[in-house]
Amino acid sequence: MFTGIIKKTSKIKNIKTQGGSFVVEIQNNLGKIKLGESITVNGVCSTVKKTGKNISFEYIPETLKLSNLGSLKKGDIVNLEQSMRMNDKLDGHIVLGHIDGKGEILDIKKEGNSRVFSIKIPAKQLMKLLVYKGSVAVEGISLTVAKVLRNSFIVKIIPYTLAHTNLKYKNKGEEVNLEFDILAKYAYANKK
Repeated sequence: MFTGIIKKTSKIKNIKTQGGSFVVEIQNNLGKIKLGESITVNGVCSTVKKTGKNISFEYIPETLKLSNLGSLKKGDIVNLEQSMRMNDKLDGHIVLGHIDGKGEILDIKKEGNSRVFSIKIPAKQLMKLLVYKGSVAVEGISLTVAKVLRNSFIVKIIPYTLAHTNLKYKNKGEEVNLEFDILAKYAYANKK
């Protein structure tokens, strides 16, 4: 379990396909990491396969289908968050690292010292999981929904978040990983 508060960004050092898997090697900016530890990479719960100066993760086709990890390139910057400990503060919201799909950045605008991201929802049925002032994880970042539109939503990014995440490198037309709030999922499931 995670909070959506990104601790570090890091650079992709190497990417290779290996026996049907997609292996991503990332510069270790987190310090001491254990084999098998869970870390989110752009919001995707990932198991550490190799540690040291660089950290490696292996992804299966299902993960690549639902997330934007398959389009990563050497040199790209990714968001990292280690899993939450039971005594940690919950600064963001409950994030599982289970991506619901890829959203497309429709627009990025300046608004004072913030950035306004308009993001298209990957599937119409996911719209029911968004509420005004509710939570959504974009690239693993816990964000507040500023507006819900017909097939998209708007989030407003404060300067600190922009400076300390990979959102500063994102452009219109790019895909971002989306995870909708688990509380919204349970609430919707109980309505059925």
